[in-house]
Amino acid sequence: MTASGSKVPKRNAFYAQSGGVTAVVNTTACAVIETARKHPARIGRLYAGRNGIIGALTEDLIDTGRESARAIAALKQTPAGAFGSCRYKLASLDKDRTQYERLIEVLRAHDIGYFFYNGGNDSADTCLKVSQVSERMGYPLIAVHVPKTVDNDLAVTDCCPGFGSVACMPAATASSARLPKT
Repeated sequence: MTASGSKVPKRNAFYAQSGGVTAVVNTTACAVIETARKHPARIGRLYAGRNGIIGALTEDLIDTGRESARAIAALKQTPAGAFGSCRYKLASLDKDRTQYERLIEVLRAHDIGYFFYNGGNDSADTCLKVSQVSERMGYPLIAVHVPKTVDNDLAVTDCCPGFGSVACMPAATASSARLPKT
């Protein structure tokens, strides 16, 4: 139910990730997928875009519903990015309207009403652009940026998931380099 008391229609969801991949990316993917599965009255299928927003633009979507709960939970121990990643920056709507028309066409074809985009600053920018263009084109969409960055440089964020896992590796390496050989 919405604040006004009307029923929220069931829609499908889209999840993708971009930028550098760490173990945090798959753990986040797992959390998004598991949470979507807990809300079957609101979210139908959850599609993952292969290689980030490129998967949406090329309609290269992975139906995560075909994966068992066990396979999704295993993402938490899977290194790198299970669904691939990209560093593709969407141009402004004024510069390249066709890519946005294609994106909305794919979202509409799969009845996607929820857009989850995982990553850092560029991912936040992509999510904002998708939100703005969906509104301008009259397509109802809830776009949510899922913050994760190894750079720890997201505005108004103290510490981003992803940064700790990256910072830990050089610290552990440096620390073990000082240990005497036995």
